[in-house]
Amino acid sequence: MTGHAVTSNDIPLPDLEALRSLARESLRRCGAELPADAGDVVARSPLTGGTLFTLPATGPAEVDAAIGAAAEAFLQWRTVPAPRRGALVKRLGELLTEHKEHLADLVTVEAGKIRSEALGEVQEMIDICEFAVGLSRQLYGRTMVSERPGHRLSESWHPLGVVGVISAFNFPVAVWSWNTAIALVCGDPVVWKPSELTPLTALACDALLARAAADTGAPAGLHRLLLGGRDIGERLVDDERVALVSATGSVRMGKEVAPRVAARFGRCLLELGGNNAAVVTPSADLDLSVRGIVFSAAGTAGQRCTSLRRLIVHEDIADRLVEKIVHAYGQLPVGDPFADGTLVGPLISGSAHDAMRQALADAEADGGKVLTGGERLAAESAPDAVYVRPAVVRMPAQTDVVRRETFAPILYVLTYRTLEEAVALHNGVPQGLSSSIFTQDQREAERFLGADGSDCGIANVNIGTSGAEIGGAFGGEKETGGGRESGSDAWRTYMRRATNTVNYSDSLPLAQGVNFL
Repeated sequence: MTGHAVTSNDIPLPDLEALRSLARESLRRCGAELPADAGDVVARSPLTGGTLFTLPATGPAEVDAAIGAAAEAFLQWRTVPAPRRGALVKRLGELLTEHKEHLADLVTVEAGKIRSEALGEVQEMIDICEFAVGLSRQLYGRTMVSERPGHRLSESWHPLGVVGVISAFNFPVAVWSWNTAIALVCGDPVVWKPSELTPLTALACDALLARAAADTGAPAGLHRLLLGGRDIGERLVDDERVALVSATGSVRMGKEVAPRVAARFGRCLLELGGNNAAVVTPSADLDLSVRGIVFSAAGTAGQRCTSLRRLIVHEDIADRLVEKIVHAYGQLPVGDPFADGTLVGPLISGSAHDAMRQALADAEADGGKVLTGGERLAAESAPDAVYVRPAVVRMPAQTDVVRRETFAPILYVLTYRTLEEAVALHNGVPQGLSSSIFTQDQREAERFLGADGSDCGIANVNIGTSGAEIGGAFGGEKETGGGRESGSDAWRTYMRRATNTVNYSDSLPLAQGVNFL
């Protein structure tokens, strides 16, 4: 099959022992220590495929105690004025700034991100802390007009309770910070179950937040870290003391989490799959489009929930645009993410590579043609590491393989004749996270952003599908889960609303003119 072979050129990679030393030193600088006892949680590096350390998993009794401590801390934290709660997050942001390089090292070692992306992820943590500090003085309610004389009608927002955060490997620290910074200023403690693939970054974040809490006199128990696999997450999901479960991961996971939380009348915030598309119209600036497309599709080795997976191009410009994209793909340096100039790092695991190979095989069976990429690059010094060349596949139609999300750098190219057809192709998938259109026609742009345009939670014009800023609410529709995190009014998910009526008159009129006595 085209594009599936292993190429003969060997990729120079860092030594596993050097990665261990770097991880250990980065943890130390952040104030975290590796547990002395080995355990079932394996910290490995996709850079070499080798094991860095083994860590003890959190036991059932420890999970119960962690949630209990957070529930106890909530009773105190909810009464602390929000601006004082903001002081804790401000201090966390200062510590993140101080240890930006150390955290970025851990992100690269554990998640395989190239250096600029790892630094960018930590900067995102710093940015959300700054946003949350400002938010701590803006948790606004509203006053409404009462129909009854001598009455005041208003609404207020109060802390919700313990927030359980379940995060994924591809953004091992940013998604935690989106939830944690906002939850803390809203008055909620956090219990965090990170991906079992990235426990070291979690240890570092937990240590930095603990230091911020100590520096600002925040109560103990505001943050608890749980290490382990599915069973740990299930205990967090099922515990009635957890008021909100914020879960990032696959659609499959979300379909299990949502009904379990709903069964106990808890609250869910789900950030699940994405099968993001970009429409390119005849009026588009093709050079600008290529830059946005290549970063969105190949950045992070296609392992972002917002990665571009479908390119819907007008048939009049498809050949020219695809030629430019294939040429750009041929220039992408793949290899050690610590090395200068590398733009594409490793896939997280061998199973990710298996899914990519299967998707390419299915695409070819459906009449698709692999135009470039898809092959695995040899790494003789680290045979368990998985480095691949990002693939571009020309497809005759939007088949089942195109409609499913494959968490790997595959870009499917489809063509269209009318904008209505393009929007129908765009919306014709179960997921609804991020989208974009490249056009210089304002009418096309406004149509795409309108009610009958993109059905995604994020819709962009003349930029790619990935790289969201923290100021806007992040999340999507359909199988993406409907949750919103980060900016705008996403904070309301972490609080409960109370409608208040105050009678300051000396009579007791009832609403709707009801007469009772």
